Amino acid sequence: MCRLENDAGGGGEGELSPLLRRIFENRNVRTRGELDYSLDRLLPAESLKGIDSATAILQQALAEQWNILVVGDYDVDGATASTVALLGLRALGAARADYLVPNRFVHGYGLSEEIARIALTRSPNLVVTVDNGISSIEGVALLRAAGVAVIVTDHHLAGAELPAANAVVNPNQPGCDFPSKALAGVGVMFYVLLSLRTRLRESGWFSGNGGGNGGNPSPQPNLAALLDLVALGTVADMVPLDHNNRILVAQGIARIRGGHCRPGVKALAEVTGKRCQNLDASDLGFFIGPRLNAAGRMDDISTGIECLLADDQHEALRIARLLDQMNAQRHRVQQSMQRQAAQMVARLEQGGGKPERAGWCLFDPDWHQGIIGLVASRVVEKSNQPVVAFAPGDDGRLRGSARSVAGLHIRDLLAAIATRHPGLIEKFGGHAMAAGLTLSAERFDAFSDCFSELVGDHFKDNAPRDDILTDGELAEEELSLETAERMRRASPWGQHFPAPLFDGEFRVLEQKAVGQGGQHLKMTMERIGGGQSRRYDAIAFRHVEPGEEAARLDVVHAVYQLQVNEYRGRRSLQLLVEYLRART
Repeated sequence: MCRLENDAGGGGEGELSPLLRRIFENRNVRTRGELDYSLDRLLPAESLKGIDSATAILQQALAEQWNILVVGDYDVDGATASTVALLGLRALGAARADYLVPNRFVHGYGLSEEIARIALTRSPNLVVTVDNGISSIEGVALLRAAGVAVIVTDHHLAGAELPAANAVVNPNQPGCDFPSKALAGVGVMFYVLLSLRTRLRESGWFSGNGGGNGGNPSPQPNLAALLDLVALGTVADMVPLDHNNRILVAQGIARIRGGHCRPGVKALAEVTGKRCQNLDASDLGFFIGPRLNAAGRMDDISTGIECLLADDQHEALRIARLLDQMNAQRHRVQQSMQRQAAQMVARLEQGGGKPERAGWCLFDPDWHQGIIGLVASRVVEKSNQPVVAFAPGDDGRLRGSARSVAGLHIRDLLAAIATRHPGLIEKFGGHAMAAGLTLSAERFDAFSDCFSELVGDHFKDNAPRDDILTDGELAEEELSLETAERMRRASPWGQHFPAPLFDGEFRVLEQKAVGQGGQHLKMTMERIGGGQSRRYDAIAFRHVEPGEEAARLDVVHAVYQLQVNEYRGRRSLQLLVEYLRART
């Protein structure tokens, strides 16, 4: 029988409640150890291939005071990984460490040849990539030819050829035995810092015998102080929350709740109206992460990195407010693009001269390159079809953002297209559920046909599944604020370890559209078949498409989470509705 302290990983012995036992068993948790989120349960760093070489180079870089340049990525994982790298290296004794992040609209993704040339203008002795680099064959080669050492830290899937870096640390590279393949880029960099600190400690660095601090003793930094950033990047990048990642996220959230987090994280929580004391993983993913991402989508992710690097709370709040404004702008642009995308899909579903198409490839010459991934995700939610949304680049090429459905590895599908039609895709990369690609504008139709053909072949015998898996119905006494609090304490929840989801029939007593553009549906509902006539506040986010009106609801089957709603110091139960179906 699975046991857990105080039903939720806190102190003391305690039997799991029947409800929590059912929830954890539904997520294939069988032992108490899988719910132990203490730091000493983290997987050891030694099994990460290349980490010994990477830390040896970094030790030399610190001892000889090399100029270190961190090259990051323009999403939240890249921003947090860049910040963790800089703060960690500086805490360990790096006197000269700076960062460079590509602008998605100018440079594209990763350590390209162009970014490598820009890096050389900074005169680095060492370049460390974070959340990118595993596919940067040409960029790494250019730096190495110029005499610059390169360490690649990444988590993306490797291609047929690896970059000729001095060291590569990536749990998904061939031959790496690290048990968790789900680390985000920020998690990989955090592990490198842990390994480096161990190496420095064993060499006498902190006692002054290893060359640190000019031969004078220096304090050994507490790298756990970076876990708020590790948690933020891990949740925002939507990597699977296996046990190792749940430890990183749980520890980071505990630090945030205790007030031990970066001023930038506090400031971002403030502008979203969230209180750090009650923050959870969903707040990182749905409120704080998008505001950081807005910088990379609308302008330059450096704004987000500067917010996280800020040591002064007033300066962090100033930048956080700017990020909040960028996010509002992003939202307005996204709504317009979503309306256009919905119209395109409607035409494609009607045939458009090509019946029985599988998967959608969407393009508009006026679309914003930084928003296409969000639009693709929204279309997938509505259609349960894999989608690639394209926007024009500055060089006449199209930039595509692909999102998949359960049962289809989107990066592998793009690799199959590239193999079957050499030259059709200029470059691509990504994960099972999300990928990016570049192709010439005149090849859009050819790619669209090929994409549809391969998606159709993949699902020839079985259509994409759109099942919604829930933890069943709740008993009347379980539908309570106390249960919602218990679910929160049992967190973190996230990708591949989803938050508890329940279902049941309700009567909608009141409803109104709220939020920007009226796309959220706020309701008062009454449970059907319950022993008591109780009303429940409920909200369905993004239930109404931009430009549409919500249909009047009566009796519905609802799939929902239990949420603790806080307003003016008052805590109440709210049902967070993820799916609504009117009963006919």
